[in-house]
Amino acid sequence: MNEDVKIIYVRKKDEFDYESEDLKKEIGNSLNIQVEKLRIYRRYDLKIDEETLNSILYTILSEKPVDELYVGDGAKDLENSFDKAIRVSYLPGQFDQREQGLLDTIALFTNDNIIAKVTKVYEFTGVSEKELERIESILVNPVDSESIKLDYEYQTLEENSKASVENITYDGFINFSDVELDEFLKNKNLAMSLEDLKVFQEYFRSENRNPNETELSIIDTYWSDHCRHTTFNTGLDIDFEEKTNLDREIKKSFEHYLKLRQELNIKKPISLMSFGTILAKYLRKNGKLEDLEVSSEINACSIKIKVKVEVDGTEELRDYLLMFKNETHNHPTEIEPIGGASTCLGGAIRDPLSGRAFVYQAMRISGAADPFTSVADTLEGKLPQKKITTEAARGYSSYGNQIGLATGYVDEMYHSGYVAKRLEAGAVIAAAPLENVKRIEPVKGDLVILLGGRTGRDGIGGATGSSKSHVVSSIKTESAQVQKGNAPEERKIQRLFRRREAAELIKKCNDFGAGGVSVAIGELSDSIEIYLDRVPLKYEGLKPREIAISESQERMAVVIAPEDSETFIKLAEEENLEATHVATVTDDRRMVMLYKDQIIADMSYEFINSTGAERTQKVKVKSESIPNSLKVEDKNPKNLKEYLSDLNITSKKNLIELFDQSVGRATILSPLGGKNQTVPIQAMAAKIPSFDGDVKTASLMSYGCNPKLSEESQYLGGYYAVIESISKLIATGSSVENIRLSFQEFYERLSTEESWSKPLKSLLGALESSAFFETPPIGGKDSMSGTFEDINVPPTLISFAVSTEDVENIVSPEFKKKGKLGLVEIEYDENFKLNLEKLKENFEKIHKDILEKILSQ
Repeated sequence: MNEDVKIIYVRKKDEFDYESEDLKKEIGNSLNIQVEKLRIYRRYDLKIDEETLNSILYTILSEKPVDELYVGDGAKDLENSFDKAIRVSYLPGQFDQREQGLLDTIALFTNDNIIAKVTKVYEFTGVSEKELERIESILVNPVDSESIKLDYEYQTLEENSKASVENITYDGFINFSDVELDEFLKNKNLAMSLEDLKVFQEYFRSENRNPNETELSIIDTYWSDHCRHTTFNTGLDIDFEEKTNLDREIKKSFEHYLKLRQELNIKKPISLMSFGTILAKYLRKNGKLEDLEVSSEINACSIKIKVKVEVDGTEELRDYLLMFKNETHNHPTEIEPIGGASTCLGGAIRDPLSGRAFVYQAMRISGAADPFTSVADTLEGKLPQKKITTEAARGYSSYGNQIGLATGYVDEMYHSGYVAKRLEAGAVIAAAPLENVKRIEPVKGDLVILLGGRTGRDGIGGATGSSKSHVVSSIKTESAQVQKGNAPEERKIQRLFRRREAAELIKKCNDFGAGGVSVAIGELSDSIEIYLDRVPLKYEGLKPREIAISESQERMAVVIAPEDSETFIKLAEEENLEATHVATVTDDRRMVMLYKDQIIADMSYEFINSTGAERTQKVKVKSESIPNSLKVEDKNPKNLKEYLSDLNITSKKNLIELFDQSVGRATILSPLGGKNQTVPIQAMAAKIPSFDGDVKTASLMSYGCNPKLSEESQYLGGYYAVIESISKLIATGSSVENIRLSFQEFYERLSTEESWSKPLKSLLGALESSAFFETPPIGGKDSMSGTFEDINVPPTLISFAVSTEDVENIVSPEFKKKGKLGLVEIEYDENFKLNLEKLKENFEKIHKDILEKILSQ
């Protein structure tokens, strides 16, 4: 044993050991193994002096009333007494929040350089070796963890990695034949297509040199579907089948789209992206979208609003920006649920946060297969659905609780198709006083400051990985693509950006989402010089390529005028944030990356922004019939129990209660209302945040989606997703006039002409209903990787709807007392399309009745 390394075991006393009891039950239910006794220990390996160790034993490492502690010989005796045990450690490079929290807390006691490793030990009694192996399979996720020997002792806790400047050049690449390029593409497991790789090769031929690994990774990331929406921007040649009346309605909606293109004089090829964006362009041209904020910073939807604030008895209207954003982390959550779901929320937060807006409320919408599926029936290469579902909920809620963000609405949709890949969607809403936010284009000499967390290997390949479909081996090979977000670090950035004196200094900002340094800093200006050796690292040994593309939730890149940099860095330090000058704006239209004096990457922005080869695709729009799910006419009361037993209808109270909905004191509607707190709300509502006064204006957000309907008819699925999201806002007190939308699309890998028609029809249906109500989508996110082997996710279009309303007009859905229940009937035609004129009249009548207090609130 190395005398410099102290070993400490800590466990909860039996009467407080709820975690062990819960795990015993899970093992019994999931594996049908009855564990006689189970204890869970935290093992700490610390490089620390005796005096400091003694000072933290019962202050940081444990609490005397509830914990048992074993140190020195006691720790070795305990270890030797174990009959059967499993010791679990995070893989090297994975962020361990407990370890980081321990070091941060110890730092309050001493200036000494304390080093720690934290592992978890499970002690079992009454299980066989074979049963222990089965138990280990649910305790250890190979994506982020590993099982290590119980008696393994760290000889040193020092990181022995050395700085690396390795940057492999691909000799002979510019002379590769098409066959050699295809082999290169497969060997490097690239997300780009062969046609993209040919464009990449042609560019470097023009540069008269071979590319290196960093340049290849940068372009593979920049041109990925995740970053540049290559699938949604593919040019389409569309052929319609017209066999049914519903097919003719779909064709009519397409003709309406063509008419909008003609009025806008659009010459670009038809694409999926254009179906989602054309309505906003049309309304803006006709003066009906004056509230939209237009700038080169497009990380989140942003609209201008008036906020009513009462100060000292006087009401005043203030100009604000209201921002909202939705995104999915389907790929990482599928393979590592806690980290994937937590960074789903962290990633959604960082987008409006980069716009200097304070994020104050979140919504979580997820999609899963049956979580009651037996572990024995889990597909090879997959985690059990129960593990994904429960751990993803823990990850998302934990991140929100730590950063201090209220989760105002939680729902989970169940469909067998989500076994192909989980849906993990987060939507957030944020606001900032308009005067705090400056939008100024960078000029030569401006400095780029990297703010927040350090860079590690976790998060490398997240963009390219999420752009691919899954195969059986994914869970074993993609550990670096999943991060453990550091919520307290991102919280510091929230605090800093909320300070007006800091926000006003920022000319432009970008978050460290997919692509890390290369995209976050690369997108700030079309002329930039980046100094990779200045990027703060979690540990030494990262290659320049790894520094260039590792993403993170808790970092920002901000453009600051040189004369303001000292002030900004000082303000960052006041919030305990690292701030480092890592790049400088130039004027040569090139991205140049340096590691000390060595050029690591050097490419023109004309090439980088080209997004690769032009893509075209034939689309065969498959015929649709009226969905069976809309034709259900079963009126037999004996069957009611069967319908109510559907997982999509049963109460989700236990899931909802995992999330903090009140932090921040802005929440208006509790997620579960009524006398017994069992009635779920239809939309979340919160007061706009302000440092002073009593705010009288609230934001509202709802969602609409029905995977079962969309599976049968993508057109009606998209059509009703919009109507559902709008209807929920109307029922909560909003008027229809100021509703804005954002779409989330999640589909199978588009590998056939017929599969391309699925998102197309969804978007046509959504366009039809949103155009009628003049409620445009002003943002969205798409994911076309919902395929596992031969299984596909159901076509999924989620419509998120956002508006503002006076706080006093917000309506909760539960019955307040005995009284009259009114039903609003809407006519529909043979294709199950609604009479939208009548629906709009009803919307206006409902809103009028709310304002006149006719409807109970």
